[in-house]
Amino acid sequence: MGGSLGVWAGGSLGVWAGGSLGVWAGGTYSPLPQNSTLWQKIRLQQAQALAPNLGGGVTVAVIDTGIDLKHPAFQGSLSDPASWRDFYAADAVPQEEGTLGVGGYGHGTNVAGIVLQIAPKAKIMPLRVLGQDGSGDVVMVAQAVDWAVAKGAKIINMSLGSEDDSKVVQDAVNRATARGILVVSSAGNANLNKITYPATNADIKGNGAYAVSVGSVNLQDVKSTFSNYANTLELVAPGEKVAAPAPGGMMAAWSGTSMAAPMAAGGLALALGQTLSVPLGAVTDKMIGNAFNIYNISANQPYKDMLGEKGRLDLEVFLKNVVK
Repeated sequence: MGGSLGVWAGGSLGVWAGGSLGVWAGGTYSPLPQNSTLWQKIRLQQAQALAPNLGGGVTVAVIDTGIDLKHPAFQGSLSDPASWRDFYAADAVPQEEGTLGVGGYGHGTNVAGIVLQIAPKAKIMPLRVLGQDGSGDVVMVAQAVDWAVAKGAKIINMSLGSEDDSKVVQDAVNRATARGILVVSSAGNANLNKITYPATNADIKGNGAYAVSVGSVNLQDVKSTFSNYANTLELVAPGEKVAAPAPGGMMAAWSGTSMAAPMAAGGLALALGQTLSVPLGAVTDKMIGNAFNIYNISANQPYKDMLGEKGRLDLEVFLKNVVK
């Protein structure tokens, strides 16, 4: 990346059921049938039964390309408009801009939609820091993190990353985690033995209790061909062909570690919507430590201990260990 463009969205528009786009039917949010196998994998139905408030009272800040603010999927599911911000355009309307299928347009809408499929009664705080090409400035990311904290987010999802460590972003993340805000970051999609920032710092002292980094596996629990991996990566989740809202009242499927991260963010929202049985500082560790072990799969042997402490997100086991 050149100049001041220091971060980018991680994910690409894919296809499902013979096409990449469909028309959104109705305004009531619920898990999409196109994701049924995926949700079975992470035990979503069982998790929602354990967390019947479904994330109610929890605001998740989605720091991304913005969202389609008028999409029927989001009606009644967004935070107070006074908490919205478009840092990229310097206004209060974080609306996605662009052409679907080109660059990052639709990325933030998909990410926010995944959070709501996991935790349907959570509120999304849309914060735009990335342009229609999916890139942006680290300063805007840091500003958005501070904004999310000031405006009452309990969870921050950053499905974005940079190859370079940014002190300004990491300082903002440190301020957030010091306030007990949970921060979820995606690992990157270059199939490299290193994960992007800020995800790579998620396990450092001071952040570890409140941050989590997320990579991607397929429905067979095998590392996605695109997913970065490292011994600092804490968790993986299914990140391939995940159907969710798309701009213009549509729905579409995207693939990337960007799609895996909001599954973890949504799972954290389910937990925080309930009465916890553990201290807040133990919640992300419980999510990581109660993941499903994927290292007995032969295809994952080259990545031993580099796809999380144990492996793939298991929302049912996680919630059994954190809520009353």
